[in-house]
Amino acid sequence: MRRYRIGSEIFDENAAALQLALHEAYARKQRPLCQCKEPEIMMYIARLGEQYVVKRMPLTGGDHDPACESYEPPYELSGLGALVGNAIQLEPATGMATLKLDFSLAKTGGRAAPISLGNSSHPVEGAARKLSLKGLLHYLWHEAGLTKWTSNWAGKRHWWNIRWHLLETAKQMIVKGAPLADILFVPEPFRSSNKAAIEQRRAAALAAASPRRNGPRKLMVLVGEVKEFMATRSGQKLIIKHMPGFVFLVDDGLNGRLQVRFRNEILLWNADDTAHLIAIATFALDSVGLAVVEEIALMVVAPNWVPYETVSERKLVNALAKLREQSTKCLRYNLAPDEPIAAALFPRRQPRPVALYIVPAGTGPEFETALDHMIRTRPELDAWIWRVGDEEMPSLPLR
Repeated sequence: MRRYRIGSEIFDENAAALQLALHEAYARKQRPLCQCKEPEIMMYIARLGEQYVVKRMPLTGGDHDPACESYEPPYELSGLGALVGNAIQLEPATGMATLKLDFSLAKTGGRAAPISLGNSSHPVEGAARKLSLKGLLHYLWHEAGLTKWTSNWAGKRHWWNIRWHLLETAKQMIVKGAPLADILFVPEPFRSSNKAAIEQRRAAALAAASPRRNGPRKLMVLVGEVKEFMATRSGQKLIIKHMPGFVFLVDDGLNGRLQVRFRNEILLWNADDTAHLIAIATFALDSVGLAVVEEIALMVVAPNWVPYETVSERKLVNALAKLREQSTKCLRYNLAPDEPIAAALFPRRQPRPVALYIVPAGTGPEFETALDHMIRTRPELDAWIWRVGDEEMPSLPLR
């Protein structure tokens, strides 16, 4: 059971008095301190209606005790390791994460800046110093806790709580000197009985993307579930779930690059009726009020909203979804597809956490050498390996 210090008092996470203490600390903008290790570890408070939840600060998972629910194994097992300290920098005094982005949040003139659609090839030297659009989506998903899963949560993960976790997480991230939450738009669940109020809140939220008389146009960041792409006279209309009657326009050039770069994600989505396709896009409203997409990236997720990139990863994610033991899906961020990462983790396994690796069919000796180095340099972790070209998926290592 986790314990927190708030001011001079220490509370168990299930203590009856904790909610009142969190309410008061939230009003004072005071941060709880996790007691799992010395020195104590800074946390933050998120509000969900009238309830208050204590959450881990960005990039602090490795600081917690392995027995603590907030613990995470080394970030070097995923694409996040290459970004920490460069594209993602933690401010120790505030606990906020400052993000450096490789895409623009402003539009000047009639044309958008050159787009960067993600990790389609090996990054050039220094590329890890900035976060791609898909890398930002991966980081939001990871820090929001949406890469974690246990079968105890079956039926309990819906768009309304996904949205809440994403928006609360974005409050702890800084881009261009301001919280990411200020420009992040995640549509709220739509209910026809509340249509007018929802559309009024949406219009207020999108006001920041309206045209300006002078200077560059400010872009916002959309994260939403794709309902469909529809052809128009000169491109595509992106239809996002929970936004009936509202369209995002994607021009022909951007759509062509999207279909090439994210061909695998679109195929995986089309192949599984239970999958969800998540879009992250920068956009602005034009002079007539239409939302025009400037850059876009896609991510496919399983029915439990855990991401995957290949058929073999989908098989692993589906198997993990049936287990009561908590697992964590690792994400690629900016890394190229031919660079090894851990596909998933059992982070709280005792006596040692377990890293799950997938070796794709047809990989060369360079991949095997890099994977062997990754495993040997983490002796504190057990390893499970599935060589897709040689065998069916091995049985998962049980407790």
